Amino acid sequence: MTTTARRSRPLAPHGTYSRANGQHGIRPPCHCEPCRTTRSRVKKQQRLNRHRGIRPLVDAAPTAKRLHELHESSGWEDIARAAKTSASHLREIASGRLTQISPKTQAKIMAIRPAVTGGQYIDSTGTVRRVRALIALGYTLIDIAESANVAVARVQTLAAGYPSLRRTVAERITNAYQELSETSGNNTRAKNRARTNGWAPPATWDDDTIDDPQGHPEWTGYCGTDRGWWTHRQQNIPVCDACDQAHIQWKRDHQHLPRTELMASLNASRASASQRGEAIAHDGRELLAQGHTPEQAAARLGISTDYLHQELRRHPLDERQEMAA
Repeated sequence: MTTTARRSRPLAPHGTYSRANGQHGIRPPCHCEPCRTTRSRVKKQQRLNRHRGIRPLVDAAPTAKRLHELHESSGWEDIARAAKTSASHLREIASGRLTQISPKTQAKIMAIRPAVTGGQYIDSTGTVRRVRALIALGYTLIDIAESANVAVARVQTLAAGYPSLRRTVAERITNAYQELSETSGNNTRAKNRARTNGWAPPATWDDDTIDDPQGHPEWTGYCGTDRGWWTHRQQNIPVCDACDQAHIQWKRDHQHLPRTELMASLNASRASASQRGEAIAHDGRELLAQGHTPEQAAARLGISTDYLHQELRRHPLDERQEMAA
């Protein structure tokens, strides 16, 4: 910090140790009566502490550890208010840049109890997936932020994969997700961004898997299997990690077969994936019968409207199915 920046700070009031002691090279000590009294009292206390073996500063490592524990459930500003200090001071301690602190500061921080309110910080896995899914539907960061009533910058950090967030923010974005995921957005740049990054749309997630760090999107109906890998390829969908790993494992499991048997198994696996088009046509008709538009049905299935129409033409209803419908 420069001398100019230091000078611009307002002076501490008379009677405080900061004003009484001055600052070397910046301002001289104050010699008014309140400041002399304060300086004398502090110096006397320091001499007494040395006589008693009380150190003026203590190791900050235990306090830094405590701050990390508190930060799992509270923000820096909340902790700072409880400790009656600044958030920047707490970050200096937590980062290890301050290796020694006063016993008074240590006592205040160690006495703070973790929060159990909406300010609690939680894992962002599900929220990140919801934000990215809405982007895949064609919604911009501004669209999502306005619907969730949160800052655009917060949505941006979540789209980038920030690992934690406040519970209240997660709840707001979940509500926005439930509202927006029923229809498609119209921003092509957002859709292209999601496609480039392989972000899964809402149709690929179930409510019981989207928050599970071990869960994976269901792009094909068979993700996590070799059949899913072939379905990705046939439908020109970027291959997800689960299917990629499944295909690698399939090749390992079949590499011992003679070439004729290996090719037969490979062809059978590829052929099984072609049945996905029939499933898309069936599910699409069900959604259309429920009153969804073709665009809405395609968005729910995680495919383009053109692809839905293509599969409907490829797999028309026969007479018995038409009569049942």
